[in-house]
Amino acid sequence: MIKFVIIACLLLIVLSMASGLFYLVSDKGESKKMVTALSIRVGLSLLLFAFLLIAWSQGLLKPHGM
Repeated sequence: MIKFVIIACLLLIVLSMASGLFYLVSDKGESKKMVTALSIRVGLSLLLFAFLLIAWSQGLLKPHGM
């Protein structure tokens, strides 16, 4: 369950980055769609980071030693 949430969030981040790139190339800076897409990416990244910290503190994730 935890791995599914992490992978889904990473895929959403990549899709948001791809849409930001698309709007950068296609709109030529005429609209705010690129800013919106990249703002969503930053929000998702922060949400994923917070989720990982909470899951680690609750013992749901265990880091591997190197």
